Parts: sequence; structure tokens; C-alpha cells
Amino acid sequence: MFRFSMDPVALRLLGALALGLPGCTSGDAGTAADAPTDDVPATRVQALSAGRAHPGRRLFDKALPGSNGRSCATCHVLEEDTTLHPESVAWRLAHNPADPLFHPLDADDPNAPTLTFEHLKKGLIRVVLPLPDNMDLVDFDGNVTTPPERTIEVWRGVPSVADTAFTGPYQLDGRQATLEEQAQAAITNHSQGPKLLRRELEQIADFERQTFSSPRAWFVSRLVDYGLPLGEIPVPEKFAPLTAGEERGRKVYDQACQACHGSATTDRIIDRDVHDFGFPELKPDGNVRFAVVDGKPSPVLRPRPDDEFLNVGFGFGSYAGQLGKAKVFNSDVELPRYRFRFYSDATREHAVVDLPPVPATQSGDPFDFHPQLDAQGAPIVGPNLTPQLFSTDPGRAAISGEPADFEAFDVPPLRGIARTAPYYHDNSIETLEDVVDNYSRFVLRAIPPLHLQVHPPEHPDTPPEALSREEKADLLAFLRRL
Repeated sequence: MFRFSMDPVALRLLGALALGLPGCTSGDAGTAADAPTDDVPATRVQALSAGRAHPGRRLFDKALPGSNGRSCATCHVLEEDTTLHPESVAWRLAHNPADPLFHPLDADDPNAPTLTFEHLKKGLIRVVLPLPDNMDLVDFDGNVTTPPERTIEVWRGVPSVADTAFTGPYQLDGRQATLEEQAQAAITNHSQGPKLLRRELEQIADFERQTFSSPRAWFVSRLVDYGLPLGEIPVPEKFAPLTAGEERGRKVYDQACQACHGSATTDRIIDRDVHDFGFPELKPDGNVRFAVVDGKPSPVLRPRPDDEFLNVGFGFGSYAGQLGKAKVFNSDVELPRYRFRFYSDATREHAVVDLPPVPATQSGDPFDFHPQLDAQGAPIVGPNLTPQLFSTDPGRAAISGEPADFEAFDVPPLRGIARTAPYYHDNSIETLEDVVDNYSRFVLRAIPPLHLQVHPPEHPDTPPEALSREEKADLLAFLRRL
């Protein structure tokens, strides 16, 4: 069947997947003692079985001496698939406001006489990022406003640590290359804890590497460990028994999602044409350069063959939510309002571009979403192809200092996605159904290389769709199985 040989452990697991058996035992004491089972979320299996005795589990679960009382598990809750569910935050605040989760670090205003935690109740934590040496903050008139400490604050959701054995780099902007680095950064910044010994960080990382969203994810991890190239790893779902709807959904996934999320790992870009469509070339004023062919303007693209991040408009959705022009999950908490100046180098003497550019709109109102057109009939728009006055989060650009990375984020893994709501980097989308609707109406339809058919609007007040009602239902069924 395959062009490689697997040890008996992997073969037994593949056979169990194909037959739909309820669980599999690895028999390999060198890694996880038990592969997770399909009928219980995998992170909970780890919490209840082999992971309990793992020294990294103890470091993950307990507050460290000299910290503010938080542990890794304070925010990466094992019973919540190592994410932070908004409903549980509200419950914890109501029943135990002394919980270390409710530290002033993540209060809406850490200096307020009475602390409130509305952002946390949306599952958001405050992330403080140093500005790259070639970036400044600017106001809407172009004046530099960078604070002396040269940092910015953004609000982001808590990513799951499940499947991190094969889903690096880490954090939503890819700023940590290894799990050990990620663990120490979290201990320093969120727990205000000490610098750990290398051995202790390795134990935490090893525990995380043994936490999976499903037995299929465990199987993928084993093949990665064996050195099999990612493109040759078989998709476990092709061997697992799927319902008719799930099988149809797998085909929708292959057509609409696989280009960016990949196949077996579900977090690898495999179609560079689709990826590059998210990176238009910018003019010096920050607006997109268009080429007009046969009277139709199209963005001039800037291929980035070594880039693994994407801007598909999530930041613009949060921007619209802050203006009250979009119904998003985080719209009733205040997010930052930033503009950024990029320079040619760390001397910050030669400005390259300001992002987002000051909007040029038909009405003159900077908050109007209808752009002015230039002499060729092309819209005058910034990287999100829509007028936008400020950004709530610069994404990867705050790490790389590269204008092309403005509001771009790492491609998230989709395994276990049904259990990790809400979604996107800032929890702007509440349900998986909303995610599929959003992609169908705004993202997939705008990517010509996917060659998707346009379907009529599902409701009179919604846009045309890239997926039919039936295709969306089937895709949801498959995503819930991943």
C-alpha cells in the first residue's frame, strides 16, 4: 500500500484506524503509553492515564515557586482540550474570583481600582510584544507615537497544545521555534515565574508532545518521528470508517481547505499559488498595486516562496467588529487601534510604508468600506483589499518587521477543531458553523486559484457563497471528525 515500511506499532494503529476499533495501545514505552481513543477527547485521556505520572505533566499542572500562582494548565486547561473556553472563564470568575487566572496581568485595565475581566471572559489574554527595530507606532496624522519601552499589547486566544509534536512553529504568529522556548516565554510573561532548567523545559515539552487530539493525530506524529516526508504521510481519515456525509465533507475539504491546511497534518500550506494570492504588492503609500487587464483590475502579487503565514482577512473582521459593522464574538470588548510605520532598517531613518494606509473612500468618511477608484478604475485599498483605518493586531509583522506580513498569522491545525471554539487569533468567530459560513462567503470566494463555483446567497442579507448549503453541512461533519 505504501512505499515505506512501518514498525509493527504503526501498522497495528493503522489497522485499528481502518477497522474503526475504539482504541489502540502503542506498546512503545519510549513515547506515550497509550494512544488516545476516539470516544474521549485525547487531551483528557492523557490527563487521566499515562500523562498523570509524566514529570512534565506535574510541571505543566502546578504553579512554580516564585510565580504569580499560574501554571501552564491555568490557561491551557486539560479538561478543555488545552484551550481556554469562555464559558468556563465566566464560571471560574463567578465561583472563585481568587483563581490565579484572574491576575491583574489580564484585567481589562490592570490599573483600575476595581479589576474587570471582560476580555478574559471572551477567552482572550493580553500578549505584550516588543516592536521590531525597524517599526514604529504612528497616529492617524503620521506622527510617531512609539512608547519608550517599544512594546505593543494585543489580545489573543489560547491555542491548544494538542498535536504540537508536529505543528511547529509555536504561538499564533510563529514567534517561538521550539516548545521549550514557548514554555519558558509563557512562564516568564504570563506566570511571572523563574527561568527553568533546560531539563525541566524539556520535560514540559515532552508532555505536550504526547498530547493529541485523536488517535489519527497520534499516528501522524509517529510517522513524522520516523522521518517520513510530510507529503508522503497517508491521510488517516482515508482509512477510518466515515459516514456518507463525512466522506463527502472530506472531498469538500480537499477542494476548498487542503491548499492551505494540508492533508495529514492539517496545518501545512501545499499550494503556493493559493498562498501567494494573499500577498499583494504594495505601493509606497501602503495601497495595493493593481494591474488592469481587459478593463478588470487584479492585484499584482508578490510571491513569497519561503513564507508559511497568511493574511486572509481575519484582522479586518475584527476591525469591522470594533466599528459595529460586523457581528463578531469579540466586538463587545475594546481591542487596540494601531497604525505602524515600517523602515528600511533598524536606524529608522528611511520610512518604507505606513500600514494600514489612511483610507481613500468614496464618501470621504475613513470608516466607509467603499473605496475610491483610481484613474484606471482600480480600488485604492490596503493589504486587506478594503479601506481600513487601524489594525487591532499586526500579526507576524510584529515579529518579522516585514510589511508583507501585516496581519498574517500561522496556519492553524484543524485536528480537534470542533472542541476548541471560539476561533481565529482573537476569538472573533464563536462557532465552527460561523467559521464555515465566513470562509464560504468572504474567503474562499475571493481566491481564484481554488476555482470554486459561486452559489447563490443562503439568505437575502448575505453574500454569494463558494460552498452550497449541503457542502457546508458535509464539511462541518468532516471537520468535527478530524
